[in-house]
Amino acid sequence: MTNMDSKVIKPGATMGILGGGQLGRMIALAGRAMGYRFVTMDPTEDAPCAQTADRQIVANYDDVEAAMQLASVSDVISYEFENVDAQVAEVLESQAYVPQGSRLLRITQNRIREKTAIREMGIPVAPFCVVNSFEDLQAAVQELGLPAVMKTATGGYDGKGQWVLKREAELKEAYETLAKAGTELIVEQFVPFQMELSVIAARNPAGELAVFPTAENIHQDNILHLSIVPARVSDEVKAQAEEMARTIVEKLDVVGLIAVELFLTADNQLYVNELAPRPHNSGHYTMDACVTSQFEQHVRAVCNLPLGSTELLSPVVMVNILGEHLQPVLDRIDKLPRSAKLHLYGKAESKAKRKMGHINVLAPTVEEALTRIEELEIWTNKTEVSS
Repeated sequence: MTNMDSKVIKPGATMGILGGGQLGRMIALAGRAMGYRFVTMDPTEDAPCAQTADRQIVANYDDVEAAMQLASVSDVISYEFENVDAQVAEVLESQAYVPQGSRLLRITQNRIREKTAIREMGIPVAPFCVVNSFEDLQAAVQELGLPAVMKTATGGYDGKGQWVLKREAELKEAYETLAKAGTELIVEQFVPFQMELSVIAARNPAGELAVFPTAENIHQDNILHLSIVPARVSDEVKAQAEEMARTIVEKLDVVGLIAVELFLTADNQLYVNELAPRPHNSGHYTMDACVTSQFEQHVRAVCNLPLGSTELLSPVVMVNILGEHLQPVLDRIDKLPRSAKLHLYGKAESKAKRKMGHINVLAPTVEEALTRIEELEIWTNKTEVSS
C-alpha cells in the first residue's frame, strides 16, 4: 500500500464528481453535510448534481481538457457514471487523486471481463459465450440452449442493449439489432431465477470493509420498481449473498462502493448477474433506513475515513418514481404515509420510464410498507407491487 493509497481527505476538501446525475446529487448532499465541497463534470447544464455542487464544468465525458480542469480544482475525484472514456480516466489518474482507480472501471465496463473475473474467484455466474459473428451466436445457442440472453459487452442499462432469445427463428434479427452497437456480444444461459437480490459493499483505501443488508428487488420492464429490505429470504441466503459481496470487494481491491446484483433460484442457488462500481438504485433505501446511507458511506470510503455503521433501523420498501409517476406523486403528496420519505432528483424534463425520484416507506414490516404503497394507487400494476 502506497502513501497515496493511505492518505485521508478530510472535510473542507473538494471532491470532483465525474457525472452529474442523481447519484452524484445524493453523494454531494451527503458530503456537504460532512463539510466537503463538490465540483461536477457533466454535459447537461443544471444537471441534478450541479444543483447541489459548488460548481459544474459543462463538458462531454470524453473531453480531456475539461477532465484536466476538473483535476486542477479537486482534492479527490470520484465517479457516479462508470462508462468513463479510457483516455479521460488515464488523464485523471495522472493529474489527480482517483482512489477508485481505473482497473475496476475497466473490468466492470465490459460484461465479458466482468463475468470472467467473477468466475475466476470461484463465484457462480451464468454460463456464457463470447459472440463476434452470427456463426458464433448459433454455436453459443447450440452449447447453452434456449432461452438465453444476448447482451452487448459494453453499454446498456435498464434492459437496453439486451435480447432474451426464446426461439431459433429470432436469432438473425436479434444479432443484427445488437451488432449495430459495434461492440462484442455475450450470450448467457438463462437463469430460471425466483428472485433478484443485491448487496452493496464499501471499502476504503485502508482496507476497512462494510456491507449493507441484502435487498430484494422487483423490476418492471427491466427497470427497478421496488427494493424490499429485509429481503424475504432465509438468513443463510442473506449471509451467502453478503459473503459473495465481501469476496468480490477484496479480490477486486474495490475503493468506494460496489453493488452486486444476484439471481436466486428455486433451490437457493445464487448467481452473480452484474456489478456496478458506485452507489446503486437498489441502495437508496439506506438513506432513511440505515445508520449510514450508501452516499455518506461512498464519501467516507473514497476519502479514507472510517466507514459508518450499516445497521438497518427499520424495515423499508423503496419504490422508484418514473416520469409517468411524478405528477400522480405530486397530486397525492398529502396522502403519503407519515413514514414515507420523498426524494426527487431535480431533472428538468419528466419522461416516461425516466427515473425522477424515489420514495422510501418505513414500516414495522415490509408487508405493511408494501400495503401502504399499494394504497396510494400510483403504481398501477398492483400484482407486481404485492408480489
